[in-house]
Amino acid sequence: MKNYQKFAAVYDSIMDDSLYDQWTDFSLRHFPKKKKAKLLELACGTGIQSIRFKQAGFDVTGLDLSQDMLDLAAKRAKTVHVDIPFVQGNMLDLSSVGTFDYVTCYSDSICYMEDEVEVGDVFRQVYDHLNEGGIFIFDVHSTYQTDEAFPGYSYHENAEDFAMVWDTYEDEAPHSVVHELTFFIQDEDGRFTRYDEIHEERTYDLLTYDILLEQAGFKNAKVYADFEDKEPRDTSRRWFFVCEK
Repeated sequence: MKNYQKFAAVYDSIMDDSLYDQWTDFSLRHFPKKKKAKLLELACGTGIQSIRFKQAGFDVTGLDLSQDMLDLAAKRAKTVHVDIPFVQGNMLDLSSVGTFDYVTCYSDSICYMEDEVEVGDVFRQVYDHLNEGGIFIFDVHSTYQTDEAFPGYSYHENAEDFAMVWDTYEDEAPHSVVHELTFFIQDEDGRFTRYDEIHEERTYDLLTYDILLEQAGFKNAKVYADFEDKEPRDTSRRWFFVCEK
């Protein structure tokens, strides 16, 4: 993983805002009804999802590797007058954050782990920091998404103060892709500066996730797809796991 640097500045403008509503709705359907539950959002980014959870009544902590993202998250929370602690940290080591009733990790953030050993390490960290009966929900790219849908994907955007080019290619490891992002961001003096980002993502088959979750100690891991309470199909793009401690 790396610092998102200037990516943080334009991250929100390229994210589909409706996704946050869908993540919130999915979570609320699968969390037990519990007042003032403590929720940890892993890879919280610029804080939009954390704020949705806070407004839904949870006691939220957000954790992210990127201080740039967290700075934006803190400003956003202040603007809407909610109090959320945002912690700079790595989901491979949650020793500093305490225990929670619920943990979420959305926007395929698990796919940024280097290999399945790291994925298993994250699952163990989450398990160790969940209260008994706690729920862990995360989403990942399906193998269909990495193998069929992503390779050759290209997205271009032109705005007044920035432009971006996003191209995705198949990577060497099974079910892995590389996103190459180039941004042109306008400085205060009106000139555009170029920034390049490389994002590598990898997913695994459903059985691998099931085994890693079981090894971490989770029971009753259920899998759904594409924000719906339905089982994955061959062409599902995003898998959702709901895991109970």
